Amino acid sequence: MGTILNPYLNFRGTARQAMEFYQSVFGGQLDISTFADLGASEDPAEKDQIMHSMLSTDNGLTLMGADVPAHMEFTPGSAMSVSLSGEDDAELRGYWEKISADGTVLEQLAQAPWGDSFGMCIDKYGVSWLVNIAGAKA
Repeated sequence: MGTILNPYLNFRGTARQAMEFYQSVFGGQLDISTFADLGASEDPAEKDQIMHSMLSTDNGLTLMGADVPAHMEFTPGSAMSVSLSGEDDAELRGYWEKISADGTVLEQLAQAPWGDSFGMCIDKYGVSWLVNIAGAKA
């Protein structure tokens, strides 16, 4: 297997809910390990929080996430976005509908000046998403 680049998202106490939400959007297998499972925290308040999780789908999507422990700095923000792009209109529109539900739509999924359909949102867990559906070839 070659090198793989995939998003690793950080949360403060909501990683389990967020990753289960992403599993409901994308499907696939979700593996979760808590701080207690891995003996990685002496803080009893963190024992059930997520030390590491990985969602893997049949169509090759991989998304990882974890809760940031209280003793570590955590600044949610807009320094990055997760981008979904491709040619399968129905699949990508389905992802868009689910990922943008209960979130904030920054730009409706619509035809963009470059000919593709494009939308931007922040999901209900504060993660920025971009969806680009390739337009018809000229």
